[in-house]
Amino acid sequence: MPSPRVEQLLRELHASLTLRKRPEDVAGLVQELYAAQGTDLDSATETALAKAAEHSLRNLWHGYTSMREDFARPVGAQRQLARASRLFADVPELPDSAGDDPDQIEAVIRRAGESIGRAYGQNDFGTDRLDRAERAAAGLGEVSKRQYNKRFRLLRRMEAKLARLIHEQRRREVTMTGKGALAHALPYGLFAADPDTAAFIAYVTARGYMRSVFTNGRQRQVYDEVAEALFERLRARPERTCWYAVAHVHPTSEVLVAVSDEDLTRLLVRWNGFLREVAELLEAAWNRHPLERDTMIVRRGDDSSTWNQAAQAWNAARAHWFAILSELGQEHILDRVCPGKVPRLMAADVAYWHRMSGGGLHPDTYIWAELPLPWEVLRGEKECPRSLVEAVCARYRVDPVAGAWTAPRPAAEAVAFRRTPELVHGVAVADPLVASALRSAGVFSGQGKRAAASEWL
Repeated sequence: MPSPRVEQLLRELHASLTLRKRPEDVAGLVQELYAAQGTDLDSATETALAKAAEHSLRNLWHGYTSMREDFARPVGAQRQLARASRLFADVPELPDSAGDDPDQIEAVIRRAGESIGRAYGQNDFGTDRLDRAERAAAGLGEVSKRQYNKRFRLLRRMEAKLARLIHEQRRREVTMTGKGALAHALPYGLFAADPDTAAFIAYVTARGYMRSVFTNGRQRQVYDEVAEALFERLRARPERTCWYAVAHVHPTSEVLVAVSDEDLTRLLVRWNGFLREVAELLEAAWNRHPLERDTMIVRRGDDSSTWNQAAQAWNAARAHWFAILSELGQEHILDRVCPGKVPRLMAADVAYWHRMSGGGLHPDTYIWAELPLPWEVLRGEKECPRSLVEAVCARYRVDPVAGAWTAPRPAAEAVAFRRTPELVHGVAVADPLVASALRSAGVFSGQGKRAAASEWL
């Protein structure tokens, strides 16, 4: 059994899988974990962790970051549940946590609806309400029309709130999965079975959760020298490492070969289901406003936030799916179904920046534009075999294997650690206090600046 301090640190690291902590702060927690265990670290790991943890909030004079340390959480139905408990006698007061639980919210709507003769889904104010005679027949003769209408309207609003909550919770999960794969879904017991495994997963997830920077070049790579040092500890003790847990976030062939076929199949099924869910989100965004597919430059009316979150999640899920298929020896499936990658939408100013610096559209954009849409492929409406993808890649002189169009992503090389910048709408700012002022003033947001904040600056 781990000591109370080790248990506490493992809990904090596990909690970070659903938060957005800076990698430096996670490195600091990993340092504390090894110190609490009395672990003698090799020089490479000790140096790498010290280099990162030096810039943790605990070690900075201001101890502050202007950026949220959590993914945006949808507003729950706590207020509506409290109102329901006052209006309906058979609805008890519930804890705040119930407002974030769709199942409990739906149960309340159904129970309260039964008390006024309303079935779940009956939301038409003109045709679904009971008239006086129907209310009397349902035993509601003592309830005035005004009180009945008040309860009916509340339940109708609660159903609409429930639909929004489910949608926003789904979007939050999609965002986390796009950046950190299945880290957020790892149960504590699996995560904490081996401290070295926990340390690697927590750090590489924090790196994946980093925000995108406004740039015309490549984004910062996830796998850095700190992650490499922590992974070397897994290599040194393969019999203690929980490779199945690692496969949730780092699906290299070296990791997957150590996972049983049963566990690989479990992951494959999970990723397959997630691909279908994300394809529905992509299709919904597309149907609301079809994109300029040949350029993928944002136009007025495009839902770029939803599309980019879903595209990132699709590409992450697709990469894991390809890697597991390859490890299971099932690559022949790609001969029949080989869905393509999905590019993110690009802002017009970034596209202009690319052109001015001598660049242009990424070749992947041209390939995407010629392949069938992902949701059409998954539903079997259009065929997208590996041969088609290879032919389109050849037309644009792209290696389909190196470009991960028909094969798993190549294993990443470790990059040098760089401290996490303070970002204001993607633009790096040196000081977090200045970043807070710039954000409140609306700088870099494309919106009008508020006068008071502008004057302060």
